[in-house]
Amino acid sequence: MDIRVLKYFLAVAREQSFSVAAERLYLSQPTLSRQLKELEDELGKPLLIRSSKGVTLTEEGMILRARAEEIVELLDKAEQEVKQNGGQIAGMVHIGAGETYAVKLIADTARRLAEDYPDLSYSIYSADGSDVVEKLDKGLLDFGMVFQSVDTSKYNVIDLPLKDRFGVLMRRDFPLAEKEYIKLSDLKGKPLIIPRQPNHNSMFLDTIGIDEQSVNVIAQYNLVYNGSVMASEGMGYCISLDKLINTEGSNMCFRPFYPQIETECSFIWKRGAVFSRAAEKFLEQFVSDMKEYK
Repeated sequence: MDIRVLKYFLAVAREQSFSVAAERLYLSQPTLSRQLKELEDELGKPLLIRSSKGVTLTEEGMILRARAEEIVELLDKAEQEVKQNGGQIAGMVHIGAGETYAVKLIADTARRLAEDYPDLSYSIYSADGSDVVEKLDKGLLDFGMVFQSVDTSKYNVIDLPLKDRFGVLMRRDFPLAEKEYIKLSDLKGKPLIIPRQPNHNSMFLDTIGIDEQSVNVIAQYNLVYNGSVMASEGMGYCISLDKLINTEGSNMCFRPFYPQIETECSFIWKRGAVFSRAAEKFLEQFVSDMKEYK
């Protein structure tokens, strides 16, 4: 299977059109069609459904797309690292992280490094912890910032000094906005907008100690910005971490929980990982910064 043809396949899947994909790839449409037909013949499965309305993926095509994206991403990362290996410290550092104010620590290290290594750059992948760990295992990320506990036999772990605290984002004209702190009992019967948890939608409520039977979950979000927009439009009370949404000058406010509910974040990387010079330099500086921070 040719990596070039996989890139052709991804272009067609993305554009949902042979003509548009061919134009972007600087290929003729017949050439592109022939290449993908040969790929289908090689695999013995139809990958694309062709119609007058455009192109859609078969079930097998969707499976290949997910794997092809990982293969192409990993190859691109490897090519960058090989090309940049040498005396000069330059290139991309790949970091996965959930939504957390602790990303500030990454930014602080990056700012310090920029003075001596201006050719360093950063790719920040935002996802939940399980997704970050999966990409770490596949070599698509150098480092991760996760809230969950990890297997220390597989990963090096730095417990980060910044902690996030939970609270409620809400409109300033909502009754609970008059309070300085929010008790869990205040949310009984209230319409809640909560973070989405993979495989178990009530997991978050269990984590912070809210009885699932006493609340009304009307929406879930993957990105806190989306949750904040729903709250701003008056849908309900959005449970989130502090400092992720700037409420200054808006119709929104944040009120922390009492008693305080905090979550700890860890910076992790695979044991025995082979890093680019860029990732090595970032890790060296980050470890040093964390020692000084504490």
